[in-house]
Amino acid sequence: MKKIILSHLCLLMFPFLLPAQQITRFAVVDMSKVYTAFFRESRAVRDFEERSARVQADVDRMTREIQDLKSSQSNAELQGDNEKAVKLESEIYKKSEFLKEYFKLKTTELEDQKKKLSQSTAFLEQVYNELRFVAESEGYSMVLNLKDAKGILWYSPAIDITDKVIQNLQSKRGR
Repeated sequence: MKKIILSHLCLLMFPFLLPAQQITRFAVVDMSKVYTAFFRESRAVRDFEERSARVQADVDRMTREIQDLKSSQSNAELQGDNEKAVKLESEIYKKSEFLKEYFKLKTTELEDQKKKLSQSTAFLEQVYNELRFVAESEGYSMVLNLKDAKGILWYSPAIDITDKVIQNLQSKRGR
């Protein structure tokens, strides 16, 4: 009987007798949000935003020109001036093709510039240090990039440390 009671006591105490096991805790961070918040006021980002605005203004201007040409083409067709309508149609086609290529080229250039900004050594080093600090101080074993990790199907907002990383980066920048 004593053996049975002792064995039951051991089974009940078993979880407390085991050494503390490391529980793996995960966190996620939205690196694009960190980038946007941290570099919002930097000269490099302002240059990027200005360049992006110039490209958008050019696209808007070219789009208006094409719309004006289409309107002129419609008017020429209504007036029975087929020669002018065909000439305008050709010009519309050329400008539309140029706009497509321009937009494609400039979008690629802007994406490359943004990627270079977000991958600068100084930026990555600062972010890594803050990620490590927040993760270690809060007991996380692993931090995943929310936007790049295709394996994340769901996560609890409680493990999102993005705002903490941003706050730490901003407070250190203010010093």
